[in-house]
Amino acid sequence: SEAFISLVYAILLGFLGTYAAIDFWKSTRGPATGGGDAHGGPAGTTAFASKLQKMNVPPMITFDEDYVEGGKKISGVFVAMGGVIVGILAAIMGVGGGFVTFPMFVYTFGVSTATTVGTDILQIIFTAGLASIAQYAIYGYVFYTLAMGMLIGSLIGIQVGALTTKVVKGIHIRGFYAVSILAGFINRAATLPKKMVELEYISLSKGVINGIEFVGNIVFWIVVAIFGLWIFSKFFANIKTLREEA
Repeated sequence: SEAFISLVYAILLGFLGTYAAIDFWKSTRGPATGGGDAHGGPAGTTAFASKLQKMNVPPMITFDEDYVEGGKKISGVFVAMGGVIVGILAAIMGVGGGFVTFPMFVYTFGVSTATTVGTDILQIIFTAGLASIAQYAIYGYVFYTLAMGMLIGSLIGIQVGALTTKVVKGIHIRGFYAVSILAGFINRAATLPKKMVELEYISLSKGVINGIEFVGNIVFWIVVAIFGLWIFSKFFANIKTLREEA
């Protein structure tokens, strides 16, 4: 049901956003990172990811050769298991799974932030496309006009975002992720009281429910504005660097 999907969304987004925000806060307050963190490079590998990479379970997949001499390796079995989780979420919640694969790649598999972003975009094409057709389009649950409008705008946003990731540190990309996920959490959390009342799990007046949704929407758009300003500030601040690399 819609209430179940909203609840799962809120829990996942709240956990992932908080974890990423804490990681960003600690990393920016800790010792300065070396040059390898530039251009979306590695910003540190978690202890869990390091242990996972040491497990020699065939077939082994090599990645991040540009950042680490000889590259890093991880078992394809672990990657496939992660894919199962993403696939389930894509089918149930109607998402591409990007908000889950990002922390999974970075914190669980130890993939560099830049490689994570590129891989994320590629897999979303297939998972989101399949989920849209198999689970929603055939039942008439796809708003094609809205989708095309979003697509046109996304073409511009993707270019700005892709160029920005080329000139910022990997930890800043994690910060972008944290802010965007927390915005989604606020949006979903603000709708939960109304859905819980409709299911008769809790009892709240209509005024209280409307107040919660109103405040949630205001905070959501404030966070979205902060996210947009942060992205564009990094983009325009590094235009000279982008021109030199072009």
